[in-house]
Amino acid sequence: MSGDRARSGCASGMRLREKRMRRDGNVQNAFTVTRLIAVAGASLTLALGISACQVVAGFSQPSLVRVIDASYIAPAVNIYVEKTIFASNIGEGYISNYGTTAPSQAAQVTVTAATGGATLVSATVTLTAGAQHSVFLTDNGSTPTLYSVTVLEDAKTAAASGHSSFRFLNQAPRTGALDVYMVPSGTTLANTIPLCTAIAVGQTCGYVSFASQTVTMVITPAGLTTPKYTSTPLALTGGEVRTVVMVDSQLTSNPPVNVVIADDVN
Repeated sequence: MSGDRARSGCASGMRLREKRMRRDGNVQNAFTVTRLIAVAGASLTLALGISACQVVAGFSQPSLVRVIDASYIAPAVNIYVEKTIFASNIGEGYISNYGTTAPSQAAQVTVTAATGGATLVSATVTLTAGAQHSVFLTDNGSTPTLYSVTVLEDAKTAAASGHSSFRFLNQAPRTGALDVYMVPSGTTLANTIPLCTAIAVGQTCGYVSFASQTVTMVITPAGLTTPKYTSTPLALTGGEVRTVVMVDSQLTSNPPVNVVIADDVN
């Protein structure tokens, strides 16, 4: 009998120890999970804090700048933005790739003669962080030694699917205000509605979006239908974004207008 009681007590003791072990294991597991959650939370908070510090620490996106020589009078030139040369020994029709510079509310643009280094024109311009800009060298149209610097902010995204977007800058003072047509293939100028009308000298029209197709660009004096410039056919397939700078012809009166075309989004 006493042996039975001893075996029963031993079994009871083993069951009690097993319960305690399970309880202690559960407590330990719960503590481990809680501690892991706390550590993970602290790590996430630290990471977010570091990320926030990186944003707040004064990081600023650069400004993207390209230069376009639309002068048919100027000699070969160098163009500087904030004392950094962006193009050297360039002539009319030149379009650079985009480069980076620090954004500024008063950035200095200087155009100098490639030979001799004399300053031809300078201007103070605004360059916005994260934006794309075009710096244009243009003529005043009447005096061979006077030039202008024009700065425009460019589009950064492609035109909508099946559409093209064009912007027009009139830098043709001898010709005056201009109308612009995009004449669809198989259509006449007389049956085409102008895309932009009466663009004054020094002014811009655009960006204007239209359905992509093969077109011929025709430029006329404002209110008239006598072409002053006619392009070769432009096969537009969609997504194109372009800037057209319209300038007076240097050597001829027929046609009296030439153009410089830049791709704003590649």
